[in-house]
Amino acid sequence: MPRIIGRSRYLRKQPEYRKCARHSGPLGPGPVNGNVMRDVIVVGGGPTGLMLAAELRLHGVDVLLLEREPEPTGQSRALGLHARSVEVMDQRGLLGRFLAHGERVRAGGFFAGLGTSWPEGLDTAHSYVLAIPQAVTERLLTEHAAGLGAEFRRGRTLVGLSQDADGVTVELADGTRDRARYLVGCDGGRSTVRKLLGVGFPGEPARTETLLGEVEVTASQEELASVVARVRRTQARFGTMPLGDGVYRVIVPAEGVAGDRSVPPGLEELKARLRAVAGTDFGVHSPRWLSRFGDATRLAERYRTGRVLLAGDAAHVHPPTGGQGLNLGVQDAFNLGWKLAAEVDGWAPEGLLDSYHAERRPVAAEVLENTRAQTLLLSAEPGTRSVRGLLAELMEFEEVNRYLIEKITAIGVRYDLGEGHPLLGRRLRDVALKRGRLYSLLHAGRGLLLDATGRLSAAGWEDRVDHVVDGSEELDVPAVLLRPDGHVVWAGEDPAELTGRLRSWFGAPAA
Repeated sequence: MPRIIGRSRYLRKQPEYRKCARHSGPLGPGPVNGNVMRDVIVVGGGPTGLMLAAELRLHGVDVLLLEREPEPTGQSRALGLHARSVEVMDQRGLLGRFLAHGERVRAGGFFAGLGTSWPEGLDTAHSYVLAIPQAVTERLLTEHAAGLGAEFRRGRTLVGLSQDADGVTVELADGTRDRARYLVGCDGGRSTVRKLLGVGFPGEPARTETLLGEVEVTASQEELASVVARVRRTQARFGTMPLGDGVYRVIVPAEGVAGDRSVPPGLEELKARLRAVAGTDFGVHSPRWLSRFGDATRLAERYRTGRVLLAGDAAHVHPPTGGQGLNLGVQDAFNLGWKLAAEVDGWAPEGLLDSYHAERRPVAAEVLENTRAQTLLLSAEPGTRSVRGLLAELMEFEEVNRYLIEKITAIGVRYDLGEGHPLLGRRLRDVALKRGRLYSLLHAGRGLLLDATGRLSAAGWEDRVDHVVDGSEELDVPAVLLRPDGHVVWAGEDPAELTGRLRSWFGAPAA
């Protein structure tokens, strides 16, 4: 195994360490209106909220997660994890659990249904899409967060919030209140947290709408395949997918845009649209669930307002084209978790928490742009079909195919951390070391100094950064400093430069 220098966390257990420069008192629990002053309240128990709760608990942060639904819905709007989200699970030691319940897929069609093959040469050790229902992803993340000690309260609806210099008070529909140092809204595209904050959510309203459901059918597989092949020649927003046990996912364009998409369609509406578009309703019956979604595209004006932050669909909504929504939210949480924990624990350097907005909002803006483009490519208009045909030809070039897949898998993301080494701002793939693999060193969610020289030091930051003396033939650099999310914040061998970067990202050294 690699030699690990300094994993002590004794400072985090000292009362004087749990003070924050922005507070006059300790961050320990204290009674507030009969409740406990918590570190963080997370509103919303979907994949984003669950991932964030787990990331915070890795650092010992006291987390309460509030979820409106009394029980898991079992619905799976999202059906897979892209490469960067697979890497996230691997970095936290969770990938084995996910692989046991998913299927690795390397096929074309993930960008607007175009492309005949999966690209070669992607910069990842996980060059595939992991097909796994959202309901399973939520279950696995719930188990992970609960195992780390996160507290869950289901059937709790947020109706009010206020914040002051010391914390945030939330009011629930049942009249109870809770208070925490920080609150994060992970409560979806209709976010109550965002609305209560008054954060602008500019963008475009839905112009088209699609019906989606999981139903049983009486039609044969041969009929389904024949009809889908015929209809998709002119209508890319149509299709069926077998889910097992005689259940199919069915997707079909709606007749118009509903005034309230929170009201699901009925079975008769789904049948009518299938007959109008495909000439048959396939004998659909016994729906597990039905839903509708539009192509609205919106981005929150800011991700942070004082002690309240937004993540996932609460901060951005876009069409599901390319399957990026769940992944974008999980990656928001992965970026935010360690930064918010650092703020709570009192060692965050100035501006660290604000870097969440600075880094993640541009990523969301890029996703909105590519989903806009993909949505247009799904139009049945003759001119759009011509453009779609041309792009399909271009995607036969390996470079074009790889470039577009890098966009939706998020492995091409590079945060703007200034000038420097080409690796600066990028996440590292899971490279082989002389004694093990890189991602096995990131399970605890700490920073990592990977040092092939053996001459460097992270002394003073041992409670936040692991120093591992090891190297990799896949890395042409003497040493790298990684944040807890695996992004490179320094590369080289100059001790003075390293010290500066440690201060910039991990705060002042411990006494």
